[in-house]
Amino acid sequence: MTTSAASAGLLTCATCGLLNRVHHYTAARSRPTCGRCATPLHARKPHSLSRTAALLLAAYAFYLPANLLPILETVSVGRRDSDTILGGAIRLWLDGAWPLSIVIILASVVVPLGKLLALTWLLADVRFGGGSSPVRATRLYRVIDFVGRWSMIDIYVGGLLLALVQFHPIAAMTPGPAAVAFGAVVVLTLAASRCFDPRLVWDAHGARHG
Repeated sequence: MTTSAASAGLLTCATCGLLNRVHHYTAARSRPTCGRCATPLHARKPHSLSRTAALLLAAYAFYLPANLLPILETVSVGRRDSDTILGGAIRLWLDGAWPLSIVIILASVVVPLGKLLALTWLLADVRFGGGSSPVRATRLYRVIDFVGRWSMIDIYVGGLLLALVQFHPIAAMTPGPAAVAFGAVVVLTLAASRCFDPRLVWDAHGARHG
């Protein structure tokens, strides 16, 4: 049977990283603090599951408009066109820019949805008993946390196109309403992955098999 750091009276400070040995506290000192920077110590991130669930629900709400509404609006010789994320990727593919099209589909459609589904699965796994392998669940969380930083690539590409295609009055590009929704999805999923505490996976596994 393994022993966790918290059960051994060891807590790591989230601010300065100091490993603190927590002794028996009296009622007046029910909340231990870091011995170096006085930050309150927690064995697990406070309200991790509820905060992660709230952020995921908000991200799901923004995901549909992010993919259904126009993300770029183009005016060229008096003609106005608007493209969704997927529509813009298809247009790039047809124009021969298939590597960029694949990058946009992966970074703007597949990765955000994959992160949402994976975090939802981790949340449900912890909430309903930790029936899966904690090693695989922890590895999945690390992958989610790693790929999250690349989710803004579509916004970067859009910003680059906006800067390049500005030839008034012949041609111009403006961001569509989906840009705000997509940015919200990225920020919310990043916040959700940071709020989720992967140590809860091991807690649930230990409670189930202990």
